[in-house]
Amino acid sequence: MIRGIKFISVPVKDQDASLAFYTGKLGFRVQTDQPFGLGQRWIELAIPGAETGIALFTPPGHEDRIGGFQPISFWCDDVFQTAEVLKAKGVTLVKEPKKESWGTSAIFADLDGNQFVLSSR
Repeated sequence: MIRGIKFISVPVKDQDASLAFYTGKLGFRVQTDQPFGLGQRWIELAIPGAETGIALFTPPGHEDRIGGFQPISFWCDDVFQTAEVLKAKGVTLVKEPKKESWGTSAIFADLDGNQFVLSSR
């Protein structure tokens, strides 16, 4: 039976720049970085303390998925505090943290304009 999600893929334009962003600004760790097909690498990143990781990879023909809202939500213990840390590291917040009846969330963007929800658990 299925037991979880190993990784999700984030479409990116420049794997080197994205790798620097996700490791330097978001604190992810490199699990795998190896050649994969023509002109790309398979870059799999681990999120400290999480079982699910991300892969910085754009399948051929899916370049139109780069930028805009991504159907991925990251969680943290304190959205307000994490948003401030991310902003201090130069991460763009598209939507400032806001407390709602269902929880607290914000939206941040990566270098390619991919937008992700950051929410409370």
